[in-house]
Amino acid sequence: MALAEYEIKDKVAIVTINNPPMNALDVATKLAIEKVFIELDGIRDQMRAVVLTGGGGKAFVAGADIKAFADLEPESAKRRLMRSHAVYSVVENFHWPVIAAIHGFCFGGGLELALCCDVRYASRDAQFGFPEVKLSIFPGNGGTARARYFLGLGRFKEMVYSGETINAEQALQYGLVEKVTYEGQVMAAALELAGKIAKRGPLGVAAAKKAINRNRDLPLHEGLEVESDLWAGLSVSHDMKEGATAFIEKRRPTYLGK
Repeated sequence: MALAEYEIKDKVAIVTINNPPMNALDVATKLAIEKVFIELDGIRDQMRAVVLTGGGGKAFVAGADIKAFADLEPESAKRRLMRSHAVYSVVENFHWPVIAAIHGFCFGGGLELALCCDVRYASRDAQFGFPEVKLSIFPGNGGTARARYFLGLGRFKEMVYSGETINAEQALQYGLVEKVTYEGQVMAAALELAGKIAKRGPLGVAAAKKAINRNRDLPLHEGLEVESDLWAGLSVSHDMKEGATAFIEKRRPTYLGK
């Protein structure tokens, strides 16, 4: 079994991380995730959305490979982190929306990976946390940069400084996840959302993701320019004309992705 693998069903790619028992993000597992998303990018026309989940019943991803920490020095640690940032960016900037289906433990690097996804659904049994301070470190795989998009600053500091765990309902309240499901139903919920996305105009979905991701850190006037450029670019597409025509004719549109 590969450390990360995928299958495509009904225009939805399901990516599963397989590093039992906790799906820890050692170097090999990170590279396997990156390889899968690069392969998917090469066949992006076969899908319209991605669901990312952890194999086994215990964890989405429980964190990093702590055994490797003892041998790190500043130079090797920086190389390791920069490589991790590159892997996480492949997930975050994937062409289509990525939905995290989270069950069990979602700690440290696993939570940082989940924050790279566009949407996060969690099973009621899921647990979340940034426990790094218990090892006298802090979230270094993009956590301090990305968590601010989801958490208030004080709440984020509380989680990081204490290293304490929160449950799925707290994660929903804090804004870390968008939905909590009954145990055993999170994949079905994520696939339902992915299926809805797959039926929408693919050019519009992809352009919306680009606009949203690029706008996060831009001043308003720059963000409006990015938005208008991407929107205007869709005006020459078959799909935009088809969507408008189908609406007027009160029928379901047939999108071609062009």
